[in-house]
Amino acid sequence: MTEGEKRSLLLVHGRDFKPAAEVYLDIAVEAIRAGLERDYPDCVACFDNMAKELAWYGDLNAAVLEKAGGSYDEPLDVGDRRNAMQALKELTPRKKFGVRLYDRLPGKSALPEFFMDIGAPVLGAVGFRMPVLGKIAKDFAAYLDEPGFAGDARARLRDRLCAMLDRGDRVMLISHGTGSVIAYDVLWELSNDTDTYPEYGNSKIDHWLTLGSPLGDRAVQKRLLGARERGDSRFPCNVISWHNLAAEDDYACHDTTLADDFRQMLVQKQVSAVQDYKIFNLAVRYGKSNPHSSVGYYIHPRLSKIFADWIN
Repeated sequence: MTEGEKRSLLLVHGRDFKPAAEVYLDIAVEAIRAGLERDYPDCVACFDNMAKELAWYGDLNAAVLEKAGGSYDEPLDVGDRRNAMQALKELTPRKKFGVRLYDRLPGKSALPEFFMDIGAPVLGAVGFRMPVLGKIAKDFAAYLDEPGFAGDARARLRDRLCAMLDRGDRVMLISHGTGSVIAYDVLWELSNDTDTYPEYGNSKIDHWLTLGSPLGDRAVQKRLLGARERGDSRFPCNVISWHNLAAEDDYACHDTTLADDFRQMLVQKQVSAVQDYKIFNLAVRYGKSNPHSSVGYYIHPRLSKIFADWIN
């Protein structure tokens, strides 16, 4: 890392109820730091010194979910997240993050991902995909269908990202689950909305990490900003390297590869690399395997390797 150079980490959470912003950020940072401490201890000091922020829109999710009859026990959720992280911190060395241990996790099931793999193309073909999504992920459906929700969520991320770019920071953006859809849309806005954000047309972020992302889903792709555009205007052009981590059995990323879906960005020289990584998420939430868990992604050796390479 060059002397005087400032690096910043910006996180975007996914759907469902979420702890308060400062609590979620604290848990996420602890998980990423634990992975670095385990595999690349020489990078920990640099990580500790960099700015770390969270684009939090948990209140928007909660409003939608509570209206639909949902409820949230934050102390229990936070406690369970910390229990999951503690168990993951005890897994050393990094080679333990493989299929052998994953297959022994309690309650492990491939059924949700299997349903998405088999059912998603059929549902999409007959036009039922979005109504079904609205039943099982009401807050994500609200992002796709309600301009007010979508605008507010994007503003939370855009304001923080623009502040980092204004400072001239080198940025790593990490988005989990449906937060990667919000991140994509914000990146597209900053690349293409020249009337509103002309000053960011040439700004770049170093690395974008998508974790358990639904961006490989064709129905979701049709709803992205820029989806109806052609040529250079269709995609964001402000990311240097894009890394996508997809966990085995993670229903949210049933299409585990993004390099094939966004290959045109490489052809048009709008990104340097789109790399896919298949991993095993060893998080156990409420006594059961949860391959979509953000903690399991944040602490994973592959994320640690990408982070360490960026620092070095």
